[in-house]
Amino acid sequence: MVINGQPFPIGATVTPNGVNFSVFSKSCTGLELLLFDEPNSPQPSRVIQLHKKHNKTFYYWHILVSNIGAGQVYAYRAYGLYAPDQGLRFDSSKVLLDPYARAVVGWDNYSREAASCFGKDNCAQALRAVVADDPKTYDWEGDLPLRTPYATTVIYELHIDGFTRHPSSGVSPEKRGKYAGLIEKIPYLQELGITAVELLPIHQFDPNDARPSHKNYWGYSTISFFAPHSHYSSRSDRLDPINEFRDLVKALHRAGIEVILDVVFNHTAEGSQDGPTLSFKGLDNQAYYLLEPNQAEYSNYSGCGNTLKANHPMVTRMILDSLYYWVAEIHVDGFRFDLASVLSRSKLGQPFADSPVLWAIETDPVLAGTKVIAEAWDAAGLYQVGSFLEGSDRFAEWNGPYRDDVRRFVKSDRGIVSRLAACVMGSPDIYLRPDYEPNHSINFITCHDGFTLNDLVSYNYKYNEANGENNSDGTNDNNSWNCGVEGVTDDLEIEILRLRQIKNFFTILLCSYSICEDSLIKLY
Repeated sequence: MVINGQPFPIGATVTPNGVNFSVFSKSCTGLELLLFDEPNSPQPSRVIQLHKKHNKTFYYWHILVSNIGAGQVYAYRAYGLYAPDQGLRFDSSKVLLDPYARAVVGWDNYSREAASCFGKDNCAQALRAVVADDPKTYDWEGDLPLRTPYATTVIYELHIDGFTRHPSSGVSPEKRGKYAGLIEKIPYLQELGITAVELLPIHQFDPNDARPSHKNYWGYSTISFFAPHSHYSSRSDRLDPINEFRDLVKALHRAGIEVILDVVFNHTAEGSQDGPTLSFKGLDNQAYYLLEPNQAEYSNYSGCGNTLKANHPMVTRMILDSLYYWVAEIHVDGFRFDLASVLSRSKLGQPFADSPVLWAIETDPVLAGTKVIAEAWDAAGLYQVGSFLEGSDRFAEWNGPYRDDVRRFVKSDRGIVSRLAACVMGSPDIYLRPDYEPNHSINFITCHDGFTLNDLVSYNYKYNEANGENNSDGTNDNNSWNCGVEGVTDDLEIEILRLRQIKNFFTILLCSYSICEDSLIKLY
């Protein structure tokens, strides 16, 4: 049986009477809900057409379907005008993922290329969402937020796959590169004195968003802001990634370690105007993305082909709902916002001080106890370290100048002693407000961008050839020193010097007055 349903909650919600579906689309003229028997079923077993009169409230399309529940696989088709010069890109041949999907399936047959061809039906090769269980069914066993003060926080940035994929990790073969594999490494993290792990993107991303014959390894290519990346699950059931990630959070909390997510709300995996139609682009392109004046092209402040229109009311709501979900239902402790300065751009792409989405995050009571950390720049030249969200009392910032000055000091550049002193004191030259706590500065030497610590003492130049971008990836100015020989060497004196330099970096980092972002020893 099918009845009208309700616009709230957005997404797919299990109720006593079935599953309520709700999705936002201001401009589409028609919508279909597709129900599939299996994750890889080539065609839906049922197609339900939604009607404007009965199944639409304001800009929300909704319907309640009885006799289905958690585990149901579903997707949408949206109908409307295809007029890129007007910012409209509806293509009813494309099967669309729910922006609020809690789990994403269909990867065995998925084709990014098929999703990129206008007018070509990609149903058999499309991603689909899964209706999630009621979150109350998971047993948290009394788990509560740790609320570790910033002043005693040591953050270890890691990649779920890279941290355990090598046999030297000692992790069980079936759990290497998985959420469950990280659980096995918790004693190691405790031995290091880590108080928080900062996980590189675990939102569901598109591994195929890469050059031909390559895979997207890092995960900065989100396709669902609510679903944990399914490829990091060691289990095979369609909803297992959710519970396996919950198990990880619970285990880390038991060990006294907080969980911070690196979140990418600046762009999505749909790319530029030549990219695929996977979800947002096909549901309401004008609402979700910043567009150039000609409307046919995407503004690219992210450097990745598109820019999410974070300060559109609906997108702001989606971002907040995503953060709520990860805090309330998954128990994470905080967020590091990738290219956070993008979120300070208006609906026209101009930077402005009073960003609605940032102030909503700053003042929200649900998020009040979480850590919020900004990478306070974007790919189009907006640099806000020391001035991110003027008047903010909550946002901490990745301190890029700290990284650069410490690197220059350790390699003995002239005129850096006074700058190093400021770094050790919490960067008062950058954070000028007298009422700022030093904890606004997230101190780090290396991170996932560019050189590892071993590279920093082994190379004067970068050699990023493997990804096929002609060594253009990453910055050329790394303030590194090879200690006398470029790259690998068997010269014992140089190796001793390199180790001493590494220890110098550690010592300065751990003696600096603020938070330590311990990404120093990642070698993946």
